[in-house]
Amino acid sequence: MAPTPPGNRRTRVHVVSDVHGNARDLARAGDGADALICLGDLVLFLDYADHTRGIFPDLFGAANADRIVELRTARRFAEAHEFGARLWAGVGGDRRELIEGAVRKQYAELFAAFPTPTYATYGNVDMPPLWREYAGPGTTVLDGERVEIGGRVFGFVGGGLRTPMRTPYEIGDEEYAAKIEAVGEVDVLCTHIPPQVPELVYDTVARRFERGSRALLDAIRRTRPRYALFGHVHQPLARRMRIGATECVNVGHFASTGRPWALEW
Repeated sequence: MAPTPPGNRRTRVHVVSDVHGNARDLARAGDGADALICLGDLVLFLDYADHTRGIFPDLFGAANADRIVELRTARRFAEAHEFGARLWAGVGGDRRELIEGAVRKQYAELFAAFPTPTYATYGNVDMPPLWREYAGPGTTVLDGERVEIGGRVFGFVGGGLRTPMRTPYEIGDEEYAAKIEAVGEVDVLCTHIPPQVPELVYDTVARRFERGSRALLDAIRRTRPRYALFGHVHQPLARRMRIGATECVNVGHFASTGRPWALEW
């Protein structure tokens, strides 16, 4: 990764989201940039494209992963929850310890792959209490906070809103809105989830609307950042659109593309 640019030299930032275990490409994601931004979802619990990959199939096998993906895709969330509970009941050992141990293995590899400097926030499948253990001196973790990069102010809000999926870092609407409010006016607003706009929250492969944030949409309209960057929806109906003065961009499903989105000024 290039050093911080002196004087009036142009600044280039690479942005990734939904890494989901792709440490190999993450190690190269900052090449040619002055900084890397990560919008979360480092953990791979279950790969919906390849059901043999992730913590779930490692514990329960690909056939059971096929079944739970089938139930979730059909929006039969209660059945999926019951099915998962039966699987966990047959596993020896503490569920929380098993998951945390698997997540720790992934975090050790992924945080080691971050270049310097990296600015990161949490995704909905991440476990924030563990990040402080793995984030090295070159990685700055932000949530409801701001930082200046190359003369522009970037605001960061991590996590997702509550859903029937019950992923690890889902929070209430009021708590999420408070973090948006704490960030205030910025040049670039960085979040894991998109604003609540149908074209931005609909996943064309999963065939469902993911949860976006109305508070985020209101903040974009009110504070008019240059860019609003996010991920979360892996195959969105629209990858970018303008809301007033703001260019809203889904930076892509890094786990599958292995390519960062670039912002230069």
